Amino acid sequence: MSSSDFAERVGDAQHSSDIARFASECEPWDDWNKPAKPFQIHASTYYVGTCGIAAILITSDEGHVLIDTGTAEGADVALANIRALGFAPADIRVLLASHEHFDHVGGMAKMQAATGGEVIFSEIGIHVLANGTDHPEDPQFGMHPPMQRITHGMPYYYANAPELLARFGITPHLTPGHTPGAMSWSWQSCDSAGICKTIVYADSMSPVSSDDYRFSDHPEYVAEYRAGIERLRPLDCDILLTPHPSHSKMIERAATGTFEGGMSCADYADAKTEALNERLAKEAAQ
Repeated sequence: MSSSDFAERVGDAQHSSDIARFASECEPWDDWNKPAKPFQIHASTYYVGTCGIAAILITSDEGHVLIDTGTAEGADVALANIRALGFAPADIRVLLASHEHFDHVGGMAKMQAATGGEVIFSEIGIHVLANGTDHPEDPQFGMHPPMQRITHGMPYYYANAPELLARFGITPHLTPGHTPGAMSWSWQSCDSAGICKTIVYADSMSPVSSDDYRFSDHPEYVAEYRAGIERLRPLDCDILLTPHPSHSKMIERAATGTFEGGMSCADYADAKTEALNERLAKEAAQ
């Protein structure tokens, strides 16, 4: 075995060990602010979030992209993790988001101030980031504390930033349902050997609401919800990631040393369709 082959095997083993460590150290999975050590998912893609809330760093020679920040406290964890990997927050050019709840974007204003990155989101998501409160059409409206508002360098609507997204190879997917402004994102992550994996960061898409909200009272919203699920279903999905690691069994998959396999985008779409149908059936029975 050549020295380069040996080094590659050692690197692969360390990579697998770092992923498995995430599983062993991150119980319970739903602790939103519990620090997690950062690790490489594949090639240019890294996990920099907490145990319970994902934040994904995509690196490149032209600068970096960060998806989600976690809570305001979680953003501090993400910033520390980015630095621990040897990357400078000031090199983050783009800030993306999954959905407009404080557990995922509550630290966006703080992260924008620390990085100077351009925030790109859905039209409704921009409204929430600018106002700091949930959108009135959100099934969970009124359930969450206010967030720090973005007041400088207002976010771009994703449809108005195609060149910026294309520069970093990011494809946007509008996937409302869990919230009205929810987004999913996909990209290719390629290593030095030219091995590329398509990674999809799929929004939560679970039918969670306040006690007095009925999805069945909002048929247009349900239709948009189903359409978002169907946008995810056909995507190439070598590696599936989600804002709540539990939603795509990321902890269980991490325990194997890799996130490849175990759940495809089609599997995820099936699970979310089933959850929505169960919620509608429950409402019909009440």
